[in-house]
Amino acid sequence: MIRKETLLSWPMIAFMVLFFISPLLLLAGISLRGADGSWGLGNFAAFLSDPFARGVLTGTLALGAKVTCFVSLAALPLVMLYWHAGKRLRGLILICTLLPMLTANVVRTFAWVVLLGRNGPISQTLLGLGLTERPFSLLFSETGLIIALVQIELPLLLLPVFAVLNRADRKTLEAAEVLGAGRWRAWFSAIFPQIIPAVLAGWVLVFASATTSYVTQSVIGGARLIYLPQFVYREVGVLFQWPMAAAISILLLASTGVIMLGLTMLARHERLQGHA
Repeated sequence: MIRKETLLSWPMIAFMVLFFISPLLLLAGISLRGADGSWGLGNFAAFLSDPFARGVLTGTLALGAKVTCFVSLAALPLVMLYWHAGKRLRGLILICTLLPMLTANVVRTFAWVVLLGRNGPISQTLLGLGLTERPFSLLFSETGLIIALVQIELPLLLLPVFAVLNRADRKTLEAAEVLGAGRWRAWFSAIFPQIIPAVLAGWVLVFASATTSYVTQSVIGGARLIYLPQFVYREVGVLFQWPMAAAISILLLASTGVIMLGLTMLARHERLQGHA
């Protein structure tokens, strides 16, 4: 029996079932269909038994981990600047964080093609400083891809952390300093625990976005670097193997989903929730 207080949630539940759960079930069904018309786990077995395919899977997950790590390193000084900034400077930092998100991912990716190219500012600056003997290109390399993804995914980590810092309790910082802790030790012992759940939530967003960023991986990485999104495109657009593409998509969802679920459960741990 449907209770009256849940009536307003049913349209959203119906929307989720129709446009989210149903397509996933359809995708799972297609992945179980073999090339000869039989049904089973043959597509998954064929993919996981191929050393090259397994390397693509682990490489995709490793890319997400590397991008998440470097995004965290890039975010740390900006988080510290935001914490110590006044109201006006905080607003300016927030605007600068949001501005890239107002531009399409395709536009930002092709901007990085110019920046990472042989005649781009990175190459020309290092050449002018005498740090390299000839112009070089970071395109079609993992280094260039990570640099581009770090800039593109950085707001996904900064925004939840900024939201927590806006309501962080400064009295805990003052109490730590009164008890004799230095400025850095006081910040990491009193304020950092409050933003850990936001950091973990940001890691979930960054990891998921980096591992599934087909446009950036294809344009910056090129044909030399193959990740699962390009693998799926090859199966669909070149080989027309829809069941295998569906199986690869399920594996990508499952592998990234397990990591995201682990980070989400860690963020909801009672000891971390006590600081939230």
